[in-house]
Amino acid sequence: MDQELCLEMKEITKRFPGVLALDRVDLDLRRGEILALLGENGAGKSTLLKILAGAYQKDEGSICIDGKQYEFATPKEASEAGVTVIYQELNYLPDLTVAENIFLGRQPTKGPLGRIDWDKMNREASEILVLMGVSVSPKTLMSNLSVAEKQLVEIAKALSKNMKILVMDEPTAALNDAEVTKLFEIVRGMKEKGISIIYISHRLEELFEISDRVMIMRDGRRIGVVDTAATTKDELVTMMVGRQIDEMFPKKYLESGETLLEVRNLTNRTKVKGVSLTLKKKEILGIFGLMGAGRTSLADTLFGAEPLTGGEILIEGKKLNLHNSRDAIEAGIALVPSERKTAGLILGMSVKENITIATISELGKGMGINLRAEADKAQRWVIELNIKTPSIHTVAESLSGGNQQKVVLAKWLEAKPKLLILNEPTRGIDVGAKVEIYNLMETFCEQGLGILMISSELPEILALADRILVMSEGRITGEFTREEATQEKLMKCAVGGM
Repeated sequence: MDQELCLEMKEITKRFPGVLALDRVDLDLRRGEILALLGENGAGKSTLLKILAGAYQKDEGSICIDGKQYEFATPKEASEAGVTVIYQELNYLPDLTVAENIFLGRQPTKGPLGRIDWDKMNREASEILVLMGVSVSPKTLMSNLSVAEKQLVEIAKALSKNMKILVMDEPTAALNDAEVTKLFEIVRGMKEKGISIIYISHRLEELFEISDRVMIMRDGRRIGVVDTAATTKDELVTMMVGRQIDEMFPKKYLESGETLLEVRNLTNRTKVKGVSLTLKKKEILGIFGLMGAGRTSLADTLFGAEPLTGGEILIEGKKLNLHNSRDAIEAGIALVPSERKTAGLILGMSVKENITIATISELGKGMGINLRAEADKAQRWVIELNIKTPSIHTVAESLSGGNQQKVVLAKWLEAKPKLLILNEPTRGIDVGAKVEIYNLMETFCEQGLGILMISSELPEILALADRILVMSEGRITGEFTREEATQEKLMKCAVGGM
């Protein structure tokens, strides 16, 4: 690797009212290198990169790109210096075409009146997309693209500029395995062209696959930098959280109780085809499968959000007649969805309002709502689930991913469920928060709940589930006890084998 430095950030310090967000942080990036930036939510990663992108201004320190010192007052200044950031929440205009998004604000013009040269813009956009190996027409509306295609258009936009440094924030959060493979091919191609990349991800397996070095941050400080090939997952986790995690998955062995849930030959209009299963009290039943296997459709049907067309659902031996999610809630079923930001939370509402919204009728109606009781309920869950928030009145959107997930859990636990369905419960949250969620799951089981856990992470489901069912094309294709299950067995069933 070329050892020449492309970027040097030295002793970067940033203060917010009452908070030292960054404490003299150094970051160096080599030309043509992929540097992974790792740390728990709140470690200071986003603040550091917003300073590099010109969205925040540093209080102290220096930034040098190719040996030249910069003071970025705006994102435009950072972009002109060669810095491009692709955020997790993609920034695009859905009603414009791919080419228009790529060249937004920089459209080629022609003639004395400066009219947009549409032919040139579409041609240049097409050239970039072909170079990336992306088969998308430059005339396609962004609203018609998949999430993965939108992500690739963002990269195309970056490549259309005089880019030296690309920052990617959780780029694979919404991608499937095939899309991740394609993305990594493109990232490696950019690296070969000498572009330097800062890559942020909570998925440790990805970092070992794509990065050259890993920089670890904790509590606003740089903890260390290691060569990816010379470290291990355990070492990275220890550096992240500041303590040893001897047992990443804290599984307790509980004696399961009576049968809680029984599903007989369940079928719906979309993905589920004759599924039967049982779940006991104090048990975690894992559901594994590849994308499109029908796992989420099964969860939605059990929660009354998707109608069944055949079969039966029984809770404690009583057959349910679910017309909607309200019926499911009254039967003691709660669902924590995979997309917490769109389906689990109302981001613009407070922590208190999100926690109590599913059970607000218990507190009165209209102007008669008991606000003191509502606040007491919310505060109790903040303490019980260790939700890190300045107050119960803080807007949910401002919390970290792990704490947002705890708010969703609190909302449904307040409804006093018997069955808790968790769909991808640790998606997009850091290692420390994952361990907290795992511990909470064990606590819920001790209290007598039954948990149906859907997860795409094999290590997670192998370690936490008492039994594992595998789905493929809407059917159960395998069942294993914890002792029987292996990654190989689960994957064989997931692709349709037995």
